[in-house]
Amino acid sequence: MGSSTISLSLPTFSSSSTNSFTQTKPSICSHHQLSRKSLPSSFFTSTTFLYNKTSARTKQVCTSFKIKCSAASSSSSSTLPAALLFDCDGVLVDTEKDGHRISFNDTFKEKELGVTWDVDLYGELLKIGGGKERMTAYFNKTGWPDKAPKSEEERKEFIASLHKRKTELFMALIENRLLPLRPGVAKLVDQALEKGVKVAVCSTSNEKAVSAVVSCLLGPERAEKIKIFAGDVVPRKKPDPAIYTLAANTLGVDPSSCVVVEDSAIGLAAAKAAGMTCVVTKSSYTADEDFLNADAVFDCIGDPPEERFDLAFCGSLLEKQYVG
Repeated sequence: MGSSTISLSLPTFSSSSTNSFTQTKPSICSHHQLSRKSLPSSFFTSTTFLYNKTSARTKQVCTSFKIKCSAASSSSSSTLPAALLFDCDGVLVDTEKDGHRISFNDTFKEKELGVTWDVDLYGELLKIGGGKERMTAYFNKTGWPDKAPKSEEERKEFIASLHKRKTELFMALIENRLLPLRPGVAKLVDQALEKGVKVAVCSTSNEKAVSAVVSCLLGPERAEKIKIFAGDVVPRKKPDPAIYTLAANTLGVDPSSCVVVEDSAIGLAAAKAAGMTCVVTKSSYTADEDFLNADAVFDCIGDPPEERFDLAFCGSLLEKQYVG
């Protein structure tokens, strides 16, 4: 696997004035990003610079530095995660826009509720973890459909019935293979299983839907080796860390030895709150979210020759090994 390069453009400034200086931070720009805390503190000490805010004659000169930080450079590491934990939607498959959203809308149409979630609205609703919770929050804000019951208990049953039908429609999409795995997912799962690393999927989605994704798209041989934690298996959804804590306890591994692959800010928050290392692979709905606390950020996992990272890189994150 070839190494990837992070290019840093660091402005330096000269001025006749020597007062009112403020420290600023360099930006990291690449098809993948590494968080500040993932890089050695000496890196930031050596590249911090001063900027005179008050001088009108300040001149900017750009100096470029490059740091190699790749799975290839970390492949000599002997450390591997005890467990590799994947989110489902947006990580295994980019399901939200053309999968779950379509299935919600088809359900609303079948039930003649007069509700349609467009692409932008659904992007906002994704900030709420869990499909049942998402529908409940939406109806609480916009008003419940005329066909919805009036009591709170009956509304819970109504939402559950909608979600059940939505899951059936979504599973049909998966079973017909209308939504593909994201690049590199099968490769990374295979690397983990071959090395004896435990693999699990931890999702707020319905357990049947997640199982369908794993069994249909990853195949039955892989599926029987992958533990699934999904749906209402925990009382609180992401960003609460409950599902990742449950996974670590069930698998018998220390949270600090786990690497999570997530695609959203709420998933990242859940993983970090559980004390785990987290790699973000951005999805169509999450590209602009804040991933400052992530240990690494990529556009996808990737397959050769466009591979972004591999299992060895995940192990290097646990050791915080980077080379310059």
